Amino acid sequence: MNELNEIMKKIREADAVLIGASNGLSITEGLHLFADDQAFEELFGDLKRKYGLQCILHGMSAKWPSEEEKWGFWSRLIHHYCGNYEETQVMSDLKDIIGEKDYFVITSNGECHFEMCGFAPEKIYEIEGNWLTMQCEHGCHQTLYPTLKMAEEMAKEEKDGKVPSDMVPYCPRCGAPMRVHMIGPNFVPPSDCEERYDSFLGKYHGRKLVVLELGIGWRNQLIKAPLMRLVEREPKAVYVTINKGEIYIPENIRKKSYGLDGDLAKVLENLNNI
Repeated sequence: MNELNEIMKKIREADAVLIGASNGLSITEGLHLFADDQAFEELFGDLKRKYGLQCILHGMSAKWPSEEEKWGFWSRLIHHYCGNYEETQVMSDLKDIIGEKDYFVITSNGECHFEMCGFAPEKIYEIEGNWLTMQCEHGCHQTLYPTLKMAEEMAKEEKDGKVPSDMVPYCPRCGAPMRVHMIGPNFVPPSDCEERYDSFLGKYHGRKLVVLELGIGWRNQLIKAPLMRLVEREPKAVYVTINKGEIYIPENIRKKSYGLDGDLAKVLENLNNI
């Protein structure tokens, strides 16, 4: 408990908090991209048996036989995890911990739960894209288009893993198929997100910054590695990493770091109660 008290003291004294989040946070909310579990069976059991689908991530990266089947999968996924989403306790606790503190979120989770829970869109960088926008498959132009309303309508009409052909979206400029805006070939970079992130880092350069890392494994070079380098070069930065079963803190930042190995929801609940 003393360590938790120290962490909350650092957060309260900080000028800002930089939140980094990856799969561990999604799993805590009940969304496991890599698991062939009961939740996957209930949502995608028919597609598992029909196509050999192994997990949600497999479906996200699959080469579907048709656009109707591709959007059958995606509309079901978006409807369940976005359209039906309600703020979880873990996100409520996180918001309470941050309080009125300035913050920025960098995440590889694409389900938009931060924004749906009230975190400001301009303070979120979804580094691998997100499920609630789509782009031209060929990347012929940089515009992103909303998907939620479309996916909700598709989900109502989807049958046997397919949506009606007249609901399939195509690029308004080149006529190519549209795809959900996630990292891959011809990926359209999120508009000005990197600039806003850099601006946040510039604003708090040399000031008291808490880097709060949620559910990021040591292999994650996309977010974890840059965050650790940031802590190393910022003299007043503090590093807090929370992950179940895997805590990695390099020696060069160990003296200014805290590692909490445990259930993310329980750790944030305990922090919020201090």
